[in-house]
Amino acid sequence: MKTKFLIAGLFLLFLAAVLSLAGRFGASLSPTLTATIRWLAIAAFTAYAFLKRSLTAWILVAMLFGAEIGYDAPHFAGSLRIFAQIFLQMIKVIIAPLLFATLVSGIAGHANLRQVGRMGIKAIVYFEVVTTAALFIGLAAINLSQAGYGVHLPSVESAEKIAAARPTAAEIILHIFPENIAKSVAENQVLQVVVFAIIFGIALAMVREDKRRPMLSFCESLAEVMFKFTNIVMLLAPIGVAGAIAYTVAHTGFDVLLNLVRLVATLYVALIITILGVLLPSALLVRAPIRRTVKAMAEPAAIAFSTTSSEAALPRAMECMEALGVPRQVVAFVIPLGYSFNLVGSTLYLALASIFVAQVAGIHLTFGQQLFMMLTLMLTSKGVAGVSRAAIVILLGTAGQLGLPTEPIFILLGVDQLMDMGRTAVNVIGNCLASVVVAKWEGEFDKERPSETVEAALTQ
Repeated sequence: MKTKFLIAGLFLLFLAAVLSLAGRFGASLSPTLTATIRWLAIAAFTAYAFLKRSLTAWILVAMLFGAEIGYDAPHFAGSLRIFAQIFLQMIKVIIAPLLFATLVSGIAGHANLRQVGRMGIKAIVYFEVVTTAALFIGLAAINLSQAGYGVHLPSVESAEKIAAARPTAAEIILHIFPENIAKSVAENQVLQVVVFAIIFGIALAMVREDKRRPMLSFCESLAEVMFKFTNIVMLLAPIGVAGAIAYTVAHTGFDVLLNLVRLVATLYVALIITILGVLLPSALLVRAPIRRTVKAMAEPAAIAFSTTSSEAALPRAMECMEALGVPRQVVAFVIPLGYSFNLVGSTLYLALASIFVAQVAGIHLTFGQQLFMMLTLMLTSKGVAGVSRAAIVILLGTAGQLGLPTEPIFILLGVDQLMDMGRTAVNVIGNCLASVVVAKWEGEFDKERPSETVEAALTQ
């Protein structure tokens, strides 16, 4: 029965899209008719979600509902952003204690410091291979589509204020290390919390058993509590997602893609190629269970796509990967590390967007110049996670080094939210898969059963 509702919803959604497209080309259609069909599609998806009893299905319904509210009632939809903000703030509360507890218990619980170092080397090598492949795919995609040619420059905004925020290489490196752990937690500086937790876990592993056991028990208990906390907060996910999508559609509208449809299409095609041509072969190479892995990644990816926030998906991603069979010490080490060093979607986007800027400006870049740009992006993209307005900051930095004008970058602002959805979702998928790959390399995958709290992540 639920499959029939799903098929009916997809058919009605497709019909509404066809009628809307026909209306754009001059067909005389009633707006009420297309709106009614869209609402019937949402009703069919709602019935499917009710029978499916899956949080992922309800997130899908929330995305459609939010988009429709944003389109039909933009003024009202603008006020719904508060629900998305509440959801994101509740998620941010989880991240620091969850990372600290899982990292410390994962490192000190096994007291195998050599394994930690081995995992770090394997993770970094994997990250660099995958992100380099993503850069090549981004460059190839934009050179083939040539989406930047024919775009008209908008009025130039002040780039100096944004450029002033671009950190130097020394500042990016310094930003990794905490000066005050309380400040790092308060400001949600994920990488600083990770560095502190790793050193703390190593120190704890080096002390006597009678001194180590109380702190280790505390961290293990804290991790279990934070996973349960995550399950509670995830019940708010559909509401937060609906608010985020409603605000986005109300703010930008569906017509925002008319002049930049080739650019957005190029990005999404490149992201799909990256998933099928880089991430999927990685999973097949280590013989990961594809169906189970996809099911585990679906919910974190949906959250990341709808909220455009890797932070929002991070706790759930860690929980789902542990429930899949990745040991906690691998999850706690690889996923947070990838949060700053394995942003596959973001690095692909930066490569694509840089060539787009050159195309808009009418500047031809040789293959050698594009390779130089790739090397620059490989370095600058590592600081993306901790930088405010990261995409604009990194693009401005790359443009300045290559002698490109900064004005075309502002063209991207109109569709940045829509492109951010795809690249953020791929970031989360890439990090989830990285934990599976490293666990397989270590021979630790699916060797121990996760706790009852974590198992609930895939059945909620």
